[in-house]
Amino acid sequence: MESLFVRAVSQVARAANALAMAANTLGTLMVLVLVMVVDYDVIARGAFNKPFMGAVEVVQFSMVLIVFLQLPDVVRVNRLTRSDGFLALMKPRFPNLTMWLRRFIDAVSATLMVMIAIAIWPEFLEMYETKDYFGVPGVFVAPWWPIKLTIFLSAVLCSILFICKVILASNGISLIRMNEMKDNNSKAETKP
Repeated sequence: MESLFVRAVSQVARAANALAMAANTLGTLMVLVLVMVVDYDVIARGAFNKPFMGAVEVVQFSMVLIVFLQLPDVVRVNRLTRSDGFLALMKPRFPNLTMWLRRFIDAVSATLMVMIAIAIWPEFLEMYETKDYFGVPGVFVAPWWPIKLTIFLSAVLCSILFICKVILASNGISLIRMNEMKDNNSKAETKP
């Protein structure tokens, strides 16, 4: 029987999963907007000799947003760039050691994400208070604070996902498909 703590962490993990998928969807929509901006700029520049002023700034702004909006979902589905070859070789012979090494890696990753969140928070507050912007005045300007806020929220969500992975790893619970794990266990019990 699951402990109350594990059930609470599982609920947090489900909520974090939902937020990560929503952020990924928003990041994908940002990619589509970026494609439309670039297409508009190319067509307007070539056909009408009227380029979209600020296209470079919009691309720079969008790229950072896209990366940090999609990062939590990458963490959720274990697609963050890292080498798992050594762990994959160890798993058949040393499953417990492999699990503990994965937990250690996830704990270090959570710590790094917390450090990023702590480092970016004062920058967000400063940019929000000073209304600092980037771009060329009179052509295109955008405030910095939405980028800083996105980086902060992404780092917080990634750290929550990593912490959930550390806690739930010993219970064999995957953050990707928690309900499928229960379904597979019930199917295995009914087989003769």
